[in-house]
Amino acid sequence: MSAKKIITEFFNSDLANDISLIEKYYHKDSEVHWNSSKGYQFRDFNGTLNFFKGVTESYNNLRFDLSHLLEDKNTVVARYTLCATTIESSDEIPLAYYVSIIEMKDDKIFRVYEMSQPVDSDTLESNSF
Repeated sequence: MSAKKIITEFFNSDLANDISLIEKYYHKDSEVHWNSSKGYQFRDFNGTLNFFKGVTESYNNLRFDLSHLLEDKNTVVARYTLCATTIESSDEIPLAYYVSIIEMKDDKIFRVYEMSQPVDSDTLESNSF
């Protein structure tokens, strides 16, 4: 399967309710390098697994609203809005905008370099995503 198809399948999976998907899609030697509004964060496989355990406790649903998905050999670049429904409300809300560079190895997510920005009224009104 192509890297783009694997990432599409990952983005369409039920991450908010099935923590086993991390083991299915992430390489055991994976690294996530994330630059967010709170600064730089690094996660290895266990850090990613623990992060998504927290997600399963807070959200009923996650949706990756993709605007761009590009592939070059074993690398995929994705631009998307991360949307979610929380356990407190059934209303879906946009959480953040992301650009991710995802390197694959052995048909699994190996290295991720991503930047995110929280959604605010200016970005929502810009209609650029």
